[in-house]
Amino acid sequence: MRLSPLLLLLLGAWTIPGGLGDRAPLTATAPELDDEEKFSAHMPAHLRCDACRVVAYQMWQHLTKAEAKLHTLDSGCRGKLSESVYTDVLDQSCSQTWQGYGVGEVDQVKRLMGPGLRKGPEPSISVIVMGAPWPTRLSKTCFHYLGEFGEDQIYEAHQQGQGALEALLCGGHRGACSEEAPVTRAEL
Repeated sequence: MRLSPLLLLLLGAWTIPGGLGDRAPLTATAPELDDEEKFSAHMPAHLRCDACRVVAYQMWQHLTKAEAKLHTLDSGCRGKLSESVYTDVLDQSCSQTWQGYGVGEVDQVKRLMGPGLRKGPEPSISVIVMGAPWPTRLSKTCFHYLGEFGEDQIYEAHQQGQGALEALLCGGHRGACSEEAPVTRAEL
């Protein structure tokens, strides 16, 4: 009987110490959500910093994409949006479907996961609970920040850089990512 080189390679990896055969089986379970995380209309307090960072990232992405459309090859600089355009873009960023976001567990701590969130050490396998109610909560959070800061201030921060936009929305002594963030059940 003749074995193919690929099959021999796989069999060899299985029997070599440290190869595929020595690995413990990977298992993952979905995070157990409490009643607030499942049923409440607002963003749970322990997820507000992550939610703020998601909103800042999405606003940044939408504004940057709109500016790129104005960019011309011979101008050499990023286009500046008119007030009516950036107001519409920010409204669209809050009205989006917010797909791709959900809650997972990292080191036994529940976190929002999805595009724009910085990744620290993560397990090699994880389960994320997506769908309702997270898109609605993220949209409400986004509109909350639009109302709190206004489109003009948000666009000015965007022009200073992604970090400045995140600092405006999430930083400060009472921001969602500060140590002193209020833990009230506001309209988030």
